[in-house]
Amino acid sequence: MARKQDNDLLIEDELAAAFLNDEQLLEETSEEAPVQEEEWDETSEEFPGQLAVDVYETADKLVVKARTAGVDKKDLDVSISDNILTISGTLNSGDSTEVANWHVQECYWGEFSRTIALPVPIKEDGVEAVLKDGVLTISFDKVKEEKAKKIKVL
Repeated sequence: MARKQDNDLLIEDELAAAFLNDEQLLEETSEEAPVQEEEWDETSEEFPGQLAVDVYETADKLVVKARTAGVDKKDLDVSISDNILTISGTLNSGDSTEVANWHVQECYWGEFSRTIALPVPIKEDGVEAVLKDGVLTISFDKVKEEKAKKIKVL
């Protein structure tokens, strides 16, 4: 994180101005009221975790890979509609112990979901999904787009 001369951390707008070398914007944002931190609300509605994905192309396929270690096949739902891929499921810790006090909790357990607009046209009936060694690999056949034809004007 960047620091000002008086060793205070730069807020987001100041940081952007520092990178853009916009002194006027930097001066304007410095005069604003300090940003108040939001308090953590443990009663807030829980949202499903977001699944990290890799999406890449080969000559004839579009491939989506996601780390799903610890997820059983029966707990995965993969669907495609109008070039929109949705992967959702539940990650279960497999441990039903009542915890008295957490010391460190970094692992996410529970529902997760990810919706991706696929970047190229695919054949929805040419899909293969494989779960192996904790990695879900979904391969789509790409639609072969015809190259523009030259039309002779008479």
